[in-house]
Amino acid sequence: MSVSARPLAALAKIPFWVQIAAGLALGVILGWITRSNDVQWLHTTLDQVGHIFVQLLKLAVAPLVFFAILVSITNLRKVNNAARLATRTLLWFMITSLIAVSIGLVIGLLTNPGAGTGLTPKDGKKPENAGSWLDFLTGIIPTDVITPFTELNVLQIVFMAAVAGVAALKLGDKAQPILTLSQAVLDLLQKALWWVIRLAPIGTVGLIGYAIAEYGWDLIGKYATFTADVYIGCALVIFGVYPLLLATVAKVNPLQFFKGAWPAIQLAFVSRSSVGTMPVTVRVTERLGVPKEYTSFAVPFGATTKMDGCAAIYPALAAIFIAQIFDVQLGIKEYVLIAFVSVIGSAATAGLTGATVMLTLTLSTLGLPLEGVGLLMAIDPVLDMMRTATNVAGQALVPVIVAAREKILDLDAYNTASASPVDGPDALDALEAAEAAEAEQKVSPPPVAV
Repeated sequence: MSVSARPLAALAKIPFWVQIAAGLALGVILGWITRSNDVQWLHTTLDQVGHIFVQLLKLAVAPLVFFAILVSITNLRKVNNAARLATRTLLWFMITSLIAVSIGLVIGLLTNPGAGTGLTPKDGKKPENAGSWLDFLTGIIPTDVITPFTELNVLQIVFMAAVAGVAALKLGDKAQPILTLSQAVLDLLQKALWWVIRLAPIGTVGLIGYAIAEYGWDLIGKYATFTADVYIGCALVIFGVYPLLLATVAKVNPLQFFKGAWPAIQLAFVSRSSVGTMPVTVRVTERLGVPKEYTSFAVPFGATTKMDGCAAIYPALAAIFIAQIFDVQLGIKEYVLIAFVSVIGSAATAGLTGATVMLTLTLSTLGLPLEGVGLLMAIDPVLDMMRTATNVAGQALVPVIVAAREKILDLDAYNTASASPVDGPDALDALEAAEAAEAEQKVSPPPVAV
């Protein structure tokens, strides 16, 4: 291997979680330096680094979602009891969402996150885009096939992909050329997105550094109770509810799940995008022993609809927080409505960074002032990291539970899953091939002169 390739090989062999942790630490330090010394050029640099990383992730979102959903639906034809698996998957999505929103409500009622903040209704403002049930239902169907991709309306993209997937199933062999092309495009997109994912440690420096430089610790202090509630609620779901379900329902070792799924969870924390994390989530779910054909349906479906953090815990706490700021009393009926919106309307979040649409949908259902959304916008990036990590953990969890219940989970693979997908063949193939070629050249005899 050439000298120039050695540092790259050494970097690639550092565990990805170590790279992420290093980026997180460096981001905190640079953000603190920027804010303490008002270093404008560093502030701008951190902003641009984080922005470019997120934009690279978003660049692939629209086509990735379309082809992932289309291929995942058609792949169900390869699975026995496909309808049963799809139904069970949706059912467990709803069950875990109901548990998550219940935890959010209990924490909110116990801690009163809106009390003592010093915030008033005047501090809030209406969001530019608000969600309502009418908008949600009518917005599923696009007016044309181009706009959803240009405006990144993921819900409409999911609708078109689902229609195309069902139509392809009905066409049978006639649709095979389209399915072959779709699979090739999906593989291409995932390969390109994998390169972006490898930049996550650098993106982490920019995203975390900018958040601290822009908002500082003072802002987090003002929202201390609410921030703690979101993080505690998400932690209870990830490290309390999920292990309990794995141990009692799936009857597998919960620690092994986290050992296998951690690469996806940590990337979700940094990227704040379920869809952007999807290739990693697919890989770790397969390595946890879930059949590939089922994984290719369940994970893309979950990446656009399964949101325990953004659509369950967060809107429950946010509704209580905003109601307290605006001095609105909530009763049993309102709490039931919050649970209903979280379980049924979670597709409104659609796997993108942020949960504003879901929050406005919840507030409008409860009749709470939409100006309350403005109270939470500043702190949203800090909250979104933990929310997205919770989302992705749930997106890997449900396929494991369903596969275990249906006795299609490869227990040997589950019990031995350990390698991070970003430390696997995709990241190191080229380097290992170069090393092998170099070694072969060294042991090969020199050519004989004639």
